[in-house]
Amino acid sequence: MSDYEFFDQVNKGFDRAAKYSEYDQGLLDQIKICNNVYHITFPLERDDGSIKVIHGWRVEHSHHKLPTKGGIRFSTTVNEDETMALAALMTYKCAVVDVPFGGAKGGIKIERSEYSDAEIERITRRYTYELIKKDFLGPGSDVPAPDYGTGAREMGWVLDTYRQLKSDINAEACVTGKPIPQGGVRGRTEATGRGVYFGVREACQNKEDMKELGLEPGLEGKTFVIQGLGNVGYHAAQNMIQGGAVLVGVAEIEGSIYDSGGIDLEALMEYRDETGSIMGFNDTKAFEDNTAVLKAECDILIPAALENQLHADNAPDIKAKIIGEAANGPTTDEAHNILKEKGALIIPDSYLNAGGVTVSYFEWLKNLSHVRFGRMEKRFEESSYRKILNVIENISDRTFTEEEMGVLAQGADEKDLVDSGLEETMINAYNELNELRKRHDIDLRTAAFLSAIDKVGIIYNQMGIFP
Repeated sequence: MSDYEFFDQVNKGFDRAAKYSEYDQGLLDQIKICNNVYHITFPLERDDGSIKVIHGWRVEHSHHKLPTKGGIRFSTTVNEDETMALAALMTYKCAVVDVPFGGAKGGIKIERSEYSDAEIERITRRYTYELIKKDFLGPGSDVPAPDYGTGAREMGWVLDTYRQLKSDINAEACVTGKPIPQGGVRGRTEATGRGVYFGVREACQNKEDMKELGLEPGLEGKTFVIQGLGNVGYHAAQNMIQGGAVLVGVAEIEGSIYDSGGIDLEALMEYRDETGSIMGFNDTKAFEDNTAVLKAECDILIPAALENQLHADNAPDIKAKIIGEAANGPTTDEAHNILKEKGALIIPDSYLNAGGVTVSYFEWLKNLSHVRFGRMEKRFEESSYRKILNVIENISDRTFTEEEMGVLAQGADEKDLVDSGLEETMINAYNELNELRKRHDIDLRTAAFLSAIDKVGIIYNQMGIFP
């Protein structure tokens, strides 16, 4: 296996799209390459007094816009190649959804379950310190976020460490995905999964595309299988179900289950909390192979775990007609070609899981403006709506109860505004990609890369780097 296989996978998609671009090879090579790669090592004193050397990375792929943006993951899979690939995907993802960041990514190579909370805090703070030393962290330079194995708690530690070392009025904007009291934004936790839902829903509403797949328009009644019930997978599944889709299969690290009659997501989550496993839940069919259910009968398959889950060995047996890539890089280049030949509609990761960075952008804006979304306009909106309802009462026989008034006259709060902005972003981006797809007779992944190449390339030209 190549040392740079994942990054090569990303670049194969890039090269496929570059054929439809008007830029010369020199500019294309500049867009594709990682600008900065930082390999960090530092000692950790463990709780028992022993010393462990920790390896971490931070990659800034593109500085065409600043700051760069990308998550920090804690996983044994973290290495230079993976971090480079994910940083590149972040550049293209931000460009696709018109979020004004360059791409970056970070990670620490550990099995976090083997470390205490105190050790995780020391690792996070030391990693943050190392980033600050080299200017790989700051509101205008590089802004991390949570990723696999990290969450709001770790981002809070990043912020606190930054504040101890930097006197910066905009310090809260140095990292996103923070706890709400530390400047986080409401709706960030569920943002990536909710963005997946908006993207799949928009694809399913296209009558022409659904007809080509032999499906009825809309999400209602469509069956789906999801791989991974972490933060992204759970919220994607929850929203899909609320949108009318039926969950029929789940894959997790311990195995996979299937029930054509439907699986109760909330009951499954409670069962897993109690037993530590999804296996044996109700009357579901169980597979010890945790990828077996990916090949089960369904309309939509949503891989929401790690990269390279759909590959040449299992792609020929996948029956789903729509692949919604909630994870980063879940489909290898060979699997992409196989699924495309089978006629599947692949909604690519470089678009579909952009909900997280979109809402991170909103959080960053909130931190820079130092005001909560909705704080100034919410009460004004409610007062205006009540005046309208009072006029309706005066010119009709209709009288609203106070409860009805409260519902109808409610002004938008922060979560409402964030969700509205996310929905608008995902809908507009999908329609832009679908238009590119049809104009050039290409697939959505190639359209996403082409869109990103065009948007990043024009910035380089404006900067005068390339004539």
